[in-house]
Amino acid sequence: MKKNKKVTSRIEKLCAENGVKFTHQRRIIAEVISNSDDHPDANEVYLRANKIDSRISLATVYRTIKLFEEYNVLNRIELGGKRARYEELNEDEHHDHLIDIDSGEIIEFVNEEIENLQMKVAKKLGYELVDHRMELFGKKILKKN
Repeated sequence: MKKNKKVTSRIEKLCAENGVKFTHQRRIIAEVISNSDDHPDANEVYLRANKIDSRISLATVYRTIKLFEEYNVLNRIELGGKRARYEELNEDEHHDHLIDIDSGEIIEFVNEEIENLQMKVAKKLGYELVDHRMELFGKKILKKN
């Protein structure tokens, strides 16, 4: 009897459900993204994955990220001309982003008023809201003493 391979990340689980073959390198890249507390760009994913397996190239990271995006298991956060950042998609845990355009810091937030307003707008226009993504861009306000 064959032992089932342990699924180590949500990305890997979703890809497996879609028939995506998981190589050793893809598994490491998925783990790096899944275990990230921040929103790494492709280069940061590469540096972290390369520490685990030095055979992982930047090109492999880019190809793998593109594959994950195609299978809708990865969220790409555009930073307006700067490098895109990534996070694992989690349907059970919706949040929006506030992006500091100076530092690139990404702040996750949930606001029920905004969520309700979006549903009201969609309904008023004759739609049922099935999904959305909101990214706000801002500059930190410096407080004067």
